[in-house]
Amino acid sequence: MALTSLVLFLTLLFMTCSGLTVDPPEDLSVFDSGRLGYLDITWSPPSSLVNLTKCQIQYQLEYFNSFRNQWAVLRTTKKSYRAQFDLSKDVSVRVYTLMDGPCADNKMQMSENYTQLVQKPPSTGIADTEAKDFTCVFYNMERVECMWTRSLRTPADSQLSLYYWCKLLELAVECPKYILSGGVRSGCQFPRNSLAEFSDIIFCVNGSSSEGSLKPVFASLQIQNHIKPAAVEKMDLKTSSDEQLELLWENPVRILPGHCMEWEVEHSHERPDGNRTLRTIEIEETTSLTLPFSPHMERDCFRIRSKLSTYCVDKSLRSDWSDKVCYPEKVKAAPELKSNLVPVYICIIVAVTILLVVSVCVWATIIMKKTEPEKKLDSLLASLFAKTSAFAAPTIFKGKNVCADIMI
Repeated sequence: MALTSLVLFLTLLFMTCSGLTVDPPEDLSVFDSGRLGYLDITWSPPSSLVNLTKCQIQYQLEYFNSFRNQWAVLRTTKKSYRAQFDLSKDVSVRVYTLMDGPCADNKMQMSENYTQLVQKPPSTGIADTEAKDFTCVFYNMERVECMWTRSLRTPADSQLSLYYWCKLLELAVECPKYILSGGVRSGCQFPRNSLAEFSDIIFCVNGSSSEGSLKPVFASLQIQNHIKPAAVEKMDLKTSSDEQLELLWENPVRILPGHCMEWEVEHSHERPDGNRTLRTIEIEETTSLTLPFSPHMERDCFRIRSKLSTYCVDKSLRSDWSDKVCYPEKVKAAPELKSNLVPVYICIIVAVTILLVVSVCVWATIIMKKTEPEKKLDSLLASLFAKTSAFAAPTIFKGKNVCADIMI
């Protein structure tokens, strides 16, 4: 006991007299174990503090989160940590030593210097061939679809592949079902429970071609922040005896509690003179809306869309608008001809007119050809009749004279 107290006294005296400084950690390293950028960071305590058993040693780790474009800072007594990085960018890590306890006069002391490691991304892949516009949508909490587009410099014979990793998986795995567009992979579809919610998921889209490997692209997200609710389908609009108009609808995301939904109701009110007013009403925690109603030739129409509340997620995508419901219902008028279809209809009318004219001309020609022989036959008969009449007239006249002579 006396010896320990003497060592502690001499240590304090040495630090006080010699101005002992706290050294930064040593042997800082970063390595990838096949988790698409979820890297292991390790370091060792400074050798100058190994024998100071009465001191409490901590470490301050700082690393640059390229997905969020900011430095992350944390303190730990451990000598290792796992963090997420974008492997297509620099991996920047630095670590300090923190010392507290009797050897530091019971005051927290931090090393003035730090140990830093900057790891450059591997120079693999053809430049400007990485996938573009990578996005993921969690449709109505039923399925996840991640989509991307090909770069203009991507070789025509290349094939893109998607790999992903989350904490439920030991190593990265490939997309379970690709979405094809013209025979080319343009997305990936995930079943309902294949991706963990409220957990960082790392995606990597890479590929190969006859010209070489394509440049990979990495993304990180939590799928609960990419939910797009389905459009509202079941709506009921009715009036009450006290001149109230009541709108009711059903939540399409049935697995979510009501307080997680925010509703946007668009209300259109049309007066008898044709003037119309439009307003938007924000509603939370309920699926109904009641408004005063005037039955004097006025018309009210509603449509709804939704998103998740910030009480349940960090952000959300809006649903599509529902179909419109109105009270009273009005018979739809015949649709007007669109201005861009008028030339088409004019061409059709002209074509039909020309066809009718040509048909009439053909018919007239045929009739004329048929009537021409008949006219010739009539002329011949008339000529024959004239000659016969001229020949037969004297004979008839002579016959009359004979008969007359006989009678006398």
